[in-house]
Amino acid sequence: MSKAIIQIRDLHTRYGEHEILKGITLDIFPNETFVILGRSGCGKSTLMRHMIGLQKPDQGSVFVKGIDLLSAGEKEREQMLKKIGVLFQGSALFNSMTIGDNVALPLREHTRLEKSTVDIMTRLKLDLVGLSGFETFMPAQLSGGMRKRAALARALTMDPDILFCDEPSAGLDPIVAVGIDHLILKLKKAFKMTIVIVTHELASVFLIADRIALLHDGHVVFLGDKAAFKKDGNPVVRQFIERLPDSEPLDGSKYLQTLIGDSFHGI
Repeated sequence: MSKAIIQIRDLHTRYGEHEILKGITLDIFPNETFVILGRSGCGKSTLMRHMIGLQKPDQGSVFVKGIDLLSAGEKEREQMLKKIGVLFQGSALFNSMTIGDNVALPLREHTRLEKSTVDIMTRLKLDLVGLSGFETFMPAQLSGGMRKRAALARALTMDPDILFCDEPSAGLDPIVAVGIDHLILKLKKAFKMTIVIVTHELASVFLIADRIALLHDGHVVFLGDKAAFKKDGNPVVRQFIERLPDSEPLDGSKYLQTLIGDSFHGI
């Protein structure tokens, strides 16, 4: 296998006294779809934020295309980040701007292209995600799935080498969600880029993943392909695949008492 395009080494992250990532080490390779899987709150999105330079770890290092995000100079880091596209969980479109202006924004900010060229490239990206003719629409006028696709078009505007997707099918109905999955597969084939996806949706994982990293309690408890994941005997893996509840069901009264303290007994 070729040299890793993303290298993560002994990554530790804390929020206050709580350590969310506990020494994560993994490699992501060119042209693969790499899925980071795990329960809500396990640190999936935190790990992605480290890879796109939005958050600094307490310990460890992240190399993207051979560049150390922590020690790189501002200009070197900026040039590298221009070749990264990000689809955020909530789409993160600017509500005061049209869909066309949202998609064109990276080109206007980072290039000196003529307006006519920017307009053509914007239309091409919108056509690629099935939104041709929606340039003048506002985000509020689109459905959730259409907003996701518009955000994906924006993420692709600079023709990135790496595309990051944070919960791309979150909040979508199953039909729209599988449409997003197939769109991601289409884009990978067309652009031959590395795709890193954060999700907890198993249906999406089994459709689009080349390799999977399962996070649990701050550690990578599984790393491998889909076939190996389905057969793995690790209890954490089995619980996730088979959608099993925790062995100790949540006691509702104890949970309420934890939330509201001694006043619980007076309710």
